[in-house]
Order: sequence, then C-alpha cells, then structure tokens
Amino acid sequence: MLIFNMNIRELGGGEFVCLQETKTVEVTDARCFLLWGDNNIGWVHNEGVNGSGSLLSMWHKEAFIYESHSTGKGYIATVGIHVKITQRCCVVNVYAACNMREKKLLWEELSSFKVASQIEVWCFCGDFNAIRSRNERKGVDRGNFSSEIKGFNDFIESNLLLDVPIVGKKYTWFKANGMAKSRIDRVLVSEEWLQRSPMCKQYVQRREVSDHCALMIKCLDKDWGPKPFRSIDAWYLESGFPGMVEEKWRSYEGQGNVIKVLKEKFKLLKADLKFWNKDVFGNLNSTKQSILQDIENLDCQDSQGCLEEIQRKLRSDLVRRLWENDAKIESLLRQKAITNWLRYDDSCTRFFHSSLRWRRLRNEVKGVDVGGLWCEEPCTV
Repeated sequence: MLIFNMNIRELGGGEFVCLQETKTVEVTDARCFLLWGDNNIGWVHNEGVNGSGSLLSMWHKEAFIYESHSTGKGYIATVGIHVKITQRCCVVNVYAACNMREKKLLWEELSSFKVASQIEVWCFCGDFNAIRSRNERKGVDRGNFSSEIKGFNDFIESNLLLDVPIVGKKYTWFKANGMAKSRIDRVLVSEEWLQRSPMCKQYVQRREVSDHCALMIKCLDKDWGPKPFRSIDAWYLESGFPGMVEEKWRSYEGQGNVIKVLKEKFKLLKADLKFWNKDVFGNLNSTKQSILQDIENLDCQDSQGCLEEIQRKLRSDLVRRLWENDAKIESLLRQKAITNWLRYDDSCTRFFHSSLRWRRLRNEVKGVDVGGLWCEEPCTV
C-alpha cells in the first residue's frame, strides 16, 4: 500500500492519505475531490477542537475498501480491505498534543483500542510529537525528555509495533530558522503488516510551506543482482555434509585465472547445495512433525501393552533424531536472527522470524547516491 502522511497543506498521489492539523472544522466531498484530483475518494474527518488538532484520512476506493472507523481525541482509525493483498487492516491517523499528560492518555487509548480489536494488520502514522531517543531531537532545550522517550517506546513495544526504516532526511520537523529539528513524524506497523508487505520503507519528502516533511510509505522489491555465497551453520550438524562438500569441490573443473575458477566453483557449489538442502537436509519443521507423529504412534501401541523390543529401540532412535533436528532448528534461527537466544530462553518461531524479517528489512539496500542524486533503480546504478 502506498500511504502518504502529511502535516497540512500538501497532497500528492497515493492509495491512502493521512493529514494532520488541517485547521478545518468542516470537510466536504468537493474539497476532498479537489485535494486528490479524483472523485473516487472516501474520507473521514476528525475536527478536533474548533479545527485545532483536526485530522483527515482519505483513500482511493479502488485501493482500499472502507468498512468502519473510530475517532477519538488525536486519532482516526479506519478499518477496511487492502485490495492488493485482499487483507483486512486498520490505518490509524495520529496527531498527538505537545502536553505530556495528553500524550500518555492518547497512547493508552490507542493501546486499548488495538487490544480490543480482532484486526491483526495495523499501521499507525502521523505526528506523534514524541521521540524514541535523544539523537532524534536537535536544538531543542526543554529538559532531558526521558519520560517522553520511555513512554513512547513502551507504547511501541507493548503493542508489538515496528518502526519502518526511513529513507531521506533524518528529521521530519524543522523550526523556521532551521536551528531546531526533530523526528516526531513516523510510521509504525505491526509484524503482520510486514509479513504481507516485507519491503516497506518510509520516505521523507521535501518540506515546502509546512514546518513538517511529508512521509510516504511504499513497498518496493528491487533486484540488486546476485546474492553472496552463504553457508548455514545447521548444515554442519548433518552427518556427511563436510565430506559431500569436499567431494563436490574436487569434481569441479574450471578454466582461466584463479579468481575466475574460484568464482565458477562457488557458483556450482551453490547450485549443488541448493539441491542437497532440499533433498537431503530437508524441511526441518516437516521432519520434526513426522518424527513426533511416529513417536505418538509407538506410544499408543505401548499404552496397549503391545510394543516389541525392536519398536522400543526404534522409539529411542526417534527421540535421538528429534533432539538432533531441534538442535538444527535452533541453530538455523539463531544464525538468521542474530539475537541473544539465551537471554530470551525461547524457541518461539514468531519472535525469531520477526527478528529475521526486521533485520532483512533494516539491512536491505534502499538506494545509492549517484553523482549527488538518490537512485533506487538497480539498472541505473
């Protein structure tokens, strides 16, 4: 989904647009159609207090099918179907007050709203008027912000939200004289959102008449060419793996200089490892389920007193294979997530797959600077 998040006055294209501080008490179809440049638009308005703190959420009806909405002080939550992925989701347009007490009340209300909902796919975007760390605010001397930082981070972590990687400027709000700046506008999404749109990034747009920069979140999967050769630690727990690699490596032949031969050998080895991983190493989770089912069948026979000695030995062998398989699964997840396994003492696949997905998103090549111009097209680079 292509989402624009803006703080007053400027509007581009997109599928869903969130506007904050519209300074408007009344909104009409005609005004929304004029802003978007199309009349196939849906919208919800929160007038705030006499226009102060007002919010406007707009969407193109071909991209988002509206179901319902909820409003409160400082937010509009719009529920609907994202057409491209045919997924029910909730987009929350947020504008937080500067007052710390009101910010805490808003975080509590949004948290309660999310917990009470049955929706899994969430996107919170807007002006949160809060920072996550001290380096997100510069030139502003109003205390140490520790309460604000802790409260905002607690809100994000308790709701299992992720801060979408940012591309462009580091700050989103600038004082007129340019001396003070902060990153108070952002896009936060749930893990389920990233599962369906794994390549999301938020782009900081140019600042024009507003003191805030517009944010655009879009999901693009670029092909940056061949991926580097990688080895999986869990492979070394499989008996016969080192011997297989040595045998394959010796069988390869190449012509040319040493570097070219080495490159061709790695290319051939990568292809053979792909087949070996599928046909020999196999799907670890499927293997685990198969072993557990075999153990369960033997236990059922044992409970009826008809388990022979050879079957008892088979069960012991299955338990050994189960432990070996679990060790491979833990090794695989530990390597991919690069996180402290013992600290969490948990083999919960949701947590580690979440860590893996977030690491991939964070480390993804988003673009490069070519002659002073930002470029996201691999062919141009």
